[in-house]
Amino acid sequence: MAVWVAAPEEGTPRQPRSSAGVARGEDPPPADGVPAVEVEGKGAAVRPPEGAPAAIAVEGEEEEEAHKDEDKSEAEAVDGVPAVEVEGKGAAAPLERAPAVITVEGEEETHKAEDKREAVAAEAEEEGDEGEKWLGHYSSGQSILIVGDGDFSFSLALATAFGSGANLVTTSLDTYEALRGKYSKAESNIMELKRLGATVLHGVDAKKMRFHADLKNSRFDRIVFNFPHAGFKGKENDMHMINLHKELLWGFFFNARHLVRRYGEIHVTHKTGLPYDRWDLEHLASGSSLAMVEKVPFQKEDYPGYN
Repeated sequence: MAVWVAAPEEGTPRQPRSSAGVARGEDPPPADGVPAVEVEGKGAAVRPPEGAPAAIAVEGEEEEEAHKDEDKSEAEAVDGVPAVEVEGKGAAAPLERAPAVITVEGEEETHKAEDKREAVAAEAEEEGDEGEKWLGHYSSGQSILIVGDGDFSFSLALATAFGSGANLVTTSLDTYEALRGKYSKAESNIMELKRLGATVLHGVDAKKMRFHADLKNSRFDRIVFNFPHAGFKGKENDMHMINLHKELLWGFFFNARHLVRRYGEIHVTHKTGLPYDRWDLEHLASGSSLAMVEKVPFQKEDYPGYN
C-alpha cells in the first residue's frame, strides 16, 4: 500500500480536449492532462506551493463494503482514453517497497476493532476537551469532508477519537433507507455520529457535490474519498469499467477542487496494482490543476472500527 500526496499545479487549470472548458458551474470534461511527478515516502503531506491546495491519493487494500455506496452512480466512459488490454482478474499487488496489509474479517476481528475503538474513545475523554487530537492523517482541528463513506464507520472512527464530530461532514451516495438495508451497522453508526455532532448527508453525488445545498458554500481543510468505485457493472479489468472509475475520479477531483481550502488536501484511498493502476489518478488530478507530491502508507488498523 502507498499514499499519494498531490499538490496543485501553478497557473491556469488545464483544459482537456473535446470539452468546452473547466469552469465553475459546468460539468467536468473528459480526462486529459499532464502526468504528475511521483515522490515516494512516508509520513505527513508536504506543504503545497503557496496559494494552492493539495490532493492526496492513498493506495491500499480495497474494502468492497466501503465503496458499495457508489453502486448507483451513473457514469459513461471517458472520451479519449485508449483501450488497454489487462490480463487476469486484477488481483492487486502492492507497490515495490510499499508494505502490504492483510485483514482477516471475522467475529474475533470485529470484537478487537470494537474494543480498540472504545479504548480510543476513553483516551480522548481523559485528555479533556482542550488540545488538538489526531487519528492517522487527521486531527480535530481540521474541517473534514468525507465522501462516500459506505456504512460511515470511517467517519465514526474519527469522531470517536476526537471526542466530537463537530468538525466532520460525512456523505453517502445512497439514501438513508437504502443504507439501512445494505449495511447492518449503518443506522447505529449514523446515530452515534449525529450524537457526537457530525453533519451526515445522504444522496450526495461525488461528481456534482459542489452544487449540493449543504456543501456549496463550505470549504474544507481535508476532503477524503476512501476506495472510490463506480459500481459493479463488469469485470475490473474491462476497459469499460476502468473508464467508469476514471470518470468518477475525474468528477470528484473537479468538484473537490472547488471545495478545498487554500493549503488544503484531497485524499483518495486507492488499491494498487493492475488493473487499478490504469485509473491513472495523477493524470486525472492534473486536469483540475492538482499534481502529485508524495506517497505515504495507509493502515486500516489506524482507524478502529473502520470496515
